[in-house]
Amino acid sequence: MSTEQTVSGNFLRTIIDDDLASGRHAGIVTRFPPEPNGYLHIGHAKSICLNFGLAQQSGGRCHLRFDDTNPAKEEVEYIESIKESVRWLGFDWGTHLYYASDNFEQLYQWAEYLIQQGKAYVEELSAEEIRNHRGTLTEPGTESSSRNRPITESLDLFRRMRGDDFPDGARVLRARIDMASPNMNLRDPVLYRIIHAPHPHVGDAWRIYPMYDFAHGQSDAMEGITHSICTLEFEDHKPLYDWFLDNLPVPCKPRQYEFARLNLTYTVMSKRKLHELVNSGTVSGWDDPRMPTLVGIRRRGFTPEAVRAFCERIGVGRSDSWIDVSILEECVREDLNERAPRALAVLRPLKLVIDNYPESQVEEFEAANHPQKPEMGSRTVAFSREIFIEQDDFEETPPKGFFRMTPGTEVRLRYAYIVRCTGVIKDEQGRAIEVHCEYDPASRGGSAADGRKIKGTIHWVSASHSIDAEVRLFDRLFSDPNPDRGGADYRQFLNHDSIEILPAAKLELGLASADSRQRLQFERLGYFRPDPRDSAPGKPVFNRIVTLKDAWTKK
Repeated sequence: MSTEQTVSGNFLRTIIDDDLASGRHAGIVTRFPPEPNGYLHIGHAKSICLNFGLAQQSGGRCHLRFDDTNPAKEEVEYIESIKESVRWLGFDWGTHLYYASDNFEQLYQWAEYLIQQGKAYVEELSAEEIRNHRGTLTEPGTESSSRNRPITESLDLFRRMRGDDFPDGARVLRARIDMASPNMNLRDPVLYRIIHAPHPHVGDAWRIYPMYDFAHGQSDAMEGITHSICTLEFEDHKPLYDWFLDNLPVPCKPRQYEFARLNLTYTVMSKRKLHELVNSGTVSGWDDPRMPTLVGIRRRGFTPEAVRAFCERIGVGRSDSWIDVSILEECVREDLNERAPRALAVLRPLKLVIDNYPESQVEEFEAANHPQKPEMGSRTVAFSREIFIEQDDFEETPPKGFFRMTPGTEVRLRYAYIVRCTGVIKDEQGRAIEVHCEYDPASRGGSAADGRKIKGTIHWVSASHSIDAEVRLFDRLFSDPNPDRGGADYRQFLNHDSIEILPAAKLELGLASADSRQRLQFERLGYFRPDPRDSAPGKPVFNRIVTLKDAWTKK
């Protein structure tokens, strides 16, 4: 498996520019056409950015259309979530919101037109029998006895299908194309099937529903779409797309263009598999921060600006390739490094007692909200005799190159003083539970008066001026870069360490009222945001958005 690190260019921009320059089109109309049968994921973000972005750049417009042709799998919940996700990414369809189901009457009339032209017929074979009659890639299909049914009989049966005369699966309408075609999609595909289920948009008005392939292109034509942009999996469907447009009295004939879908490492993006993860309880829901869904990465704290930058960076091509998830993570880091204010937090607290510091004394130190952006201002942090540091910032027997706190050595406390470790208290298991030290009063601000060099700097929070918080550390959901490889059961590659919950983190006081829309850099630890669902006033729950560096490069 090759991993594509970066891709430049966008061949679709070239096509659109050429079409405008040649006068083929006076204006560009694209569309983003999701099926409302699940939540959008990062792969859909590429299509959203592509369709809306191309329209914006060319002075055209992009429609949002729900290709809602299967009521058995579609829900209003998915429709509303899709709208919100498109808006979150920063795009707006204006007045151009459409549903394929709004076209059901016209599609039905066109289906009758095909019957009347001898190009469609009603079939009684079951779905399995139809599959068996289709043949193989090397063997032609077998014609059904229904294929030569009289036009009047097919028309009558089709109208009775609409009139609720038959149960589910009893009849379908098929196009009459070519059972010997080398393209399997042209071997008399099904156009309509019977489904007795309420539709999330049109209710109980219909008992027969068009197949996606029949509704999609005709909806494009009715909306005046100029460039029907889809992923490469629909390339073999293009002849069928064109066959419908050529054989129906449509108002215009859009052209279909295919691009490579986004394949992202360490995840799965099949809707079926994402449904399985949710329904099995492997994740907490569609918005679980480990999921590749847009609601998931949004809850985790990814910004729409970072996602758009990622989609632009990976480019658009015609060859399937794998994009390493580290590229997405790096886009998030780059965005948050610019905008995220800094804060002090200790995730795995170890008490540090400064023995020569006055017990009742409290000092305040000024801390920059962003070291490279003075316009973001500063805040004050309290300092006292007892503070908390990170457990892994102390080593009684340090390894080579360890420049943090060890017995007998000095370390700088960020913004505060230089301290020297004088001892450690351990529990019965030999684990450090309290470290003691002495501070240098002349080193206020962290600089030694005599100019001595201090190699290590660690962060801290005051024990008496901090809040308790739960912090959730999220990692990649799978341990293998391609959990679908070779048709393997993707679940065997689940990363059982993809979430770590730290229930007793210590945070500086100002974070008690942190807004869930805010992203922060916990100094030396990573980027975090308050969880929008589980945080409560005075009791924040923080999600780690991404580490400061790519920790997986060493694995």
